[in-house]
Amino acid sequence: MGKKILIVGEIQGGALRKTSLEVLSAGRAVAEKSSGSVDAALVGSGIDAPARKLAAHGVAVKQVDGSAYASYSPETYAEALTQLVRQQGYDVVLFADTSMGKDVAPRVATRLDAGLVTDVVQLDLAEDGNLRVVHPIFTGKVNAEFLLRNKAIQVLSLRPHTYPAATEDGSAAAVEKVEIGVEKQPRAVVKEVVAASGGTIELTEADVIVAGGRSLKSEENFKVLFDLADVLGAAVGASRAAVDAGYQPHSQQVGQTGKVVNPTLYFACGISGAIQHLVGMRTSKVIVAINKDANAPIFQNADYGIVGDLFEVVPLLTGEFKTLLGRE
Repeated sequence: MGKKILIVGEIQGGALRKTSLEVLSAGRAVAEKSSGSVDAALVGSGIDAPARKLAAHGVAVKQVDGSAYASYSPETYAEALTQLVRQQGYDVVLFADTSMGKDVAPRVATRLDAGLVTDVVQLDLAEDGNLRVVHPIFTGKVNAEFLLRNKAIQVLSLRPHTYPAATEDGSAAAVEKVEIGVEKQPRAVVKEVVAASGGTIELTEADVIVAGGRSLKSEENFKVLFDLADVLGAAVGASRAAVDAGYQPHSQQVGQTGKVVNPTLYFACGISGAIQHLVGMRTSKVIVAINKDANAPIFQNADYGIVGDLFEVVPLLTGEFKTLLGRE
């Protein structure tokens, strides 16, 4: 019997997040193998535009729209999704492993008495029809494989950038507005979301990240990384040491106590390569390390290494990329 899959989309700043399309790709891959089906869910208020955007990718959208969902609350969002899953009889619920996914997925799983696996980096279907997932353990040193059994419903959250984003194929699907009421007032709601300064790209969604460590020596010196990031359309990250020193805000921290990122290209500039930092970026597709210490541990995890002073190397790279990309 085919899997009936629900992917949970996210909206940020009134627009559909790219991670929603990545989760859609994962859901479709499983549905095809199981001869199943995929629907999408969006929760919010006044979300017609992002709902149509998601439906344009050929997936039927269940739009839970109402004033009760105008302000994000993990309680109300979880309750809405729980009721939707029960009403429609979904077997698998897929979230992106973002801040919202980490917040809501466990609540949905608890309400449904479902199985739960977070930070999934690989999703497949076993021969017996059960889901097989891969989840990093021991601070990312080992990938553990799990076969999900004994639960009628499975809830998963997938690490961003693990799957390619689905593309529009001209086969727009229907958007169905679903009425789901809130039985009681939530205990907590988000009153305000403060955007990152300077319009920087969200780390967990960036294809390219330029990150710096304590070797930058000051907040002002991070400009050399921002210059490179501007040319590449990249996000700027920082190690814990740089954040603790006040060079960058915690929202830009990559690592075990910061954000786990999975970009196509990661520049580690003046970062020694402590295990705490590696946990957050070791799954990057290509890692370029720049450090004047030839024995820095980061080189053991890098695909390419440049031994040199970052204040000399990074501006040279910025100039070369400007030339290559025609952005002089």
